[in-house]
Formats: sequence, C-alpha cells, structure tokens
Amino acid sequence: MSDLTIADRTIDGPHGPIPVRLYAPESARAGFVWLHGGGFAAGDLDMPEADWVCRTLAAAGIAVVSVDYRLAPVPEGWDRRADEATLVRKHHPAASDEGVVAFTWATSAADAGETVPWSAHLRWALGGASAGGNVATATALRLVHGAGPVPDLLVLAYPTLHAVQPPHSAELTALLEANPEHAGFTPEVIAGMYANFIGGAVADADLYAVPGTATADDLAGFPPTLMVNDELDALRTSGEDFARRLADAGIPIDVSVESGESHGHLNRAEAAAEATLARFAAGILALADTPSSHSSQEA
Repeated sequence: MSDLTIADRTIDGPHGPIPVRLYAPESARAGFVWLHGGGFAAGDLDMPEADWVCRTLAAAGIAVVSVDYRLAPVPEGWDRRADEATLVRKHHPAASDEGVVAFTWATSAADAGETVPWSAHLRWALGGASAGGNVATATALRLVHGAGPVPDLLVLAYPTLHAVQPPHSAELTALLEANPEHAGFTPEVIAGMYANFIGGAVADADLYAVPGTATADDLAGFPPTLMVNDELDALRTSGEDFARRLADAGIPIDVSVESGESHGHLNRAEAAAEATLARFAAGILALADTPSSHSSQEA
C-alpha cells in the first residue's frame, strides 16, 4: 500500500546493536512487536514469517516492529544465514534480553521524541512464532516480573514453550502416526534444540528459557493472550498446555487450531496464514477500542 512506511533501524542492546524493521501505515491504530521463528538459531527479517506477516498486519492499520533478536549458535548440519560472518551469536538469555529492549524501545520511542512512523500513546501487543513465540513469552514474563512496560496483549503462533513437553493427546498421537512427515519434533529433537539454545543441560533451564512451565504465581499480571496452533504439529502440545496454565491462572486466553496445517504455516502465504493474520489483526486492533489494564506506556 502506498502509505506504508518500511524502514530498517538498529537500536542499542546489551549484546550490541539490535536490527529492527519498522512497518507503519500512515495512521496506525495500535502497535505490535514481532519475533520470527527459526529454532532459536535461524530466521531473519526477510523470511515470510517476518516480512510478509509484518506487511500484512501493517496494511491492516498496525505499526509493527520486527526484531532480529540474538540467535543461538548454529547446530551442526543446519543452514547458515547469508550474513553469518557479521553475526555475534549467544545462548539464552540473550534473545529475551533483546526482546525486553526492543519492546521497551517501541513503546517509548515516540514519547521520547524519536523519529518513528507512529504517534505516541499507542496500545502495544507483543508476539512471536515458534521459537519466537518462546522468546516473546519469556519477554512478557520478564516485563511482568520487572519494571514493565507490560504488553496489552500477547500473540503467539504455534509456539514452542517446553524443553520437555507434556505427553501428546490420543488425538494428536493418532494424527502424527497417520502423517509421519509432520512428526519431526520428537522429544530428542526438541531437547537438542533447547540444549543448543540454553548452552547447557535442559535440566538447568530457568523459567525464561522454558516459559511454558510457568506457575499461577509466575503468571500474576500476565497479559491476555491470543494463540493459534497448527493441527498437524508435534509442538501443539506445548501451546495447548500453556493455554491451560493461563486459563487456570485466570489469564484471558483465546486459543484455536488451524485445521489441516503443519508447523510454520505463516511462512506459507496461503489461505490459512491469511486467516490467522486476520485473527491477529482483529485482536491487536481491538486494543485501540478498550481501556488498558497493563502498563504499556510506563517505564
């Protein structure tokens, strides 16, 4: 759309500059900080799950900040990013360190007089997909447990939130057995992914590496959450378990499943992905019409 501003920036972070990409319509009604997926060690601002997602949400009237958060080291056998020589990779908690900085910057930049393509006093949501959903959830917890600013809404797409997942339901087990091509996230694969992210034994992980284990006490003050999982996804168990924890803690949770979809459907700009983003946009834009119960504009 002709009135959409897109700009690459860097902001100062505790581990060095953090690349962000800003997407903003001429008159944004709400703001959104987004973290792409990639198994904690891959992904960038140009992948469809980042760029296409952010363009689509911005076209709906949302100012979006896409964050190229600090990645973990590349596991053996994984593809490396084109800009690998310039990356400084770090283990947890570097990713959520940068999530906290990016969300705080996004919510305060206009008020601080910085030149950004949105006005001050927007309501702000935070979200992510897959491993980015983990980082977004950890970021939200850290903001809740610290000085804020607390997001007004958390938005999650097929998140991975446990290093050791609860058992699959009989229904999901049967689906994966009938569709083995979608059963790649085995317990061993998940444990290896988290060990690489953490940089040590999974048993030593803290809450912010495995935010799906949060208790009701941990979740006090947590923002309302909108979650979409994939039906044919071994990681669905993780998202659904966390959704139950939120409900049990009294946190408003809207969780749904994209029927027939496998993990990472936001990387496929097809009908299901468009439906998910329409759901996300509606939830984020609703913030503009409701009073805030969280401190998105407080330091």
